[in-house]
Amino acid sequence: MRWFETRGPVYPEDNYVVARPDELADFIKRIERGRYIVLFAPRQTGKTTFFQNALDSLETEGSPYFPIQLNFEGYVDSDADAFYTSLCKEICKEIKSVFQKRGQSPSDALNRFLANAQITEPISMREFFEDLGGLLENQRFVVIIDEFDSIPRDAIRGFLHSLRQIYLSRRTRCPHSLGIIGVKDITQLNYDRSISPFNIQDEFKLPNFTLEQVEELFLQYTDEVGQPITSETIAAIHKQTAGQPVLVNRFAQILTEEMDIPKSEPITRKHFSEAHIQLLREGHTNIDHLITNIHKDQRFETLLMKIASYDEGVRFSLYNEHISELATYGVIAEGADGMCEIINPIYHYCIMDAFKPIVNGLEQEYLPDDTRAGFEDYLTSDGQIQMAALLDNFRDFIARVGFRILQVPDTPREYVGQHLLFAYLEQFVQIVGGSMYLEVQTGHGRTDILILHRNRKYIVETKIWGGDIRYQAGKAQLAAYVKLEGAEAGYYVVFDHRNTPEPRVETETLDGLTIRSYVIPVMQERPSH
Repeated sequence: MRWFETRGPVYPEDNYVVARPDELADFIKRIERGRYIVLFAPRQTGKTTFFQNALDSLETEGSPYFPIQLNFEGYVDSDADAFYTSLCKEICKEIKSVFQKRGQSPSDALNRFLANAQITEPISMREFFEDLGGLLENQRFVVIIDEFDSIPRDAIRGFLHSLRQIYLSRRTRCPHSLGIIGVKDITQLNYDRSISPFNIQDEFKLPNFTLEQVEELFLQYTDEVGQPITSETIAAIHKQTAGQPVLVNRFAQILTEEMDIPKSEPITRKHFSEAHIQLLREGHTNIDHLITNIHKDQRFETLLMKIASYDEGVRFSLYNEHISELATYGVIAEGADGMCEIINPIYHYCIMDAFKPIVNGLEQEYLPDDTRAGFEDYLTSDGQIQMAALLDNFRDFIARVGFRILQVPDTPREYVGQHLLFAYLEQFVQIVGGSMYLEVQTGHGRTDILILHRNRKYIVETKIWGGDIRYQAGKAQLAAYVKLEGAEAGYYVVFDHRNTPEPRVETETLDGLTIRSYVIPVMQERPSH
């Protein structure tokens, strides 16, 4: 029986695989046209698997192409001399391997050439490819380079210049086509920026899985095992992951291998919620990379929170080094409107959790003096959450702590209210045995917190004050989302950082739904004595 894989390339004989025929056809067409293609994308997005599939399709019997794959990961600590010496050996080894796979043998002339070949610097590399092209008997040489950004710093400029010269030399050239795969864009690598060494590149983007592709992936499992997965569950997985390949497969692993759901029972939204909690709490490599990268620069927090908290958003521009770096790490991407978007709700949750202080120093102030049973005071006699009372208390908590809100460690004042609300609700949910995750909506400045407890949904939307027109529009947006999710009420929390804030608490009925709104002042300066 096959399985879902998250730790490397996937193989159809062993794993459930998304075929991606349209993307593969697009890539092959570019190879046929002799393009020098670049793909720079975050780790664990399915790049290596995709390009292995492309190579397999080019290696069929009778193909006019002669494809090889190289990996530069091992050169990260090498210098240019060691790089070129090893590169020559690797190319020769891969050429022999392709002949072996095809059940063929190189010609005597090609064997002699490979036995005596040497590459020592960019010019000899160019000469090597020119001689090789004349010995492949009308086959078009194709090279795919994985982990390209591990190339030695002192080799990159000359290497790219030589490839550019080959590309511009003639219609019949060797390599005929080239694919460069890495995490960092060529423009982010360390070469002499006064010259563009590779302005002939054809950029190829490998998108995340669509909802249809996620459905296809799970259908393979159902066909093989017989266990159905409800469409609501698949839609929830796609929504939370935005189709990020390793997260989709990790959800699948938890649901099909680790939760011991009887194979005679369908996998439901309830199971999804349990898997979601596990995925957020575990130390998965993909999420560890995410957190490590966003902690590299404190300015990332300000940028990410601005993307998530302000209606006007942040325009996406790769000329901005922080936007470019976050895009490289796979944290943000360009939305349809040209604005920055956090890639998916799971990443958004992890970002909020990562920036939230482990101890904010105000935890003992969460509950009022007349508390009897702690957070369980906010449950009804039949165990339902009294969300209005819970948020009333949060509003009162912010008032109780006053200027001490400014002393929360390592937190920009502008976003301290949202960090505290996140921490407050998370602690409550853990105590009462519920689950909480984020639903990042289209548009800017909207973060919806979805709490599940005893088969009921509670939706809390947070924003930063951006004027009365936006405040009123946010209520209508929340009502539409509450209706979509099938909940009974929505809760709207807006933090007001102005010098003269206007606190509000309003309960209204919009489109037959109850919307309770809060405008909570957040102190920005300690008052003078």
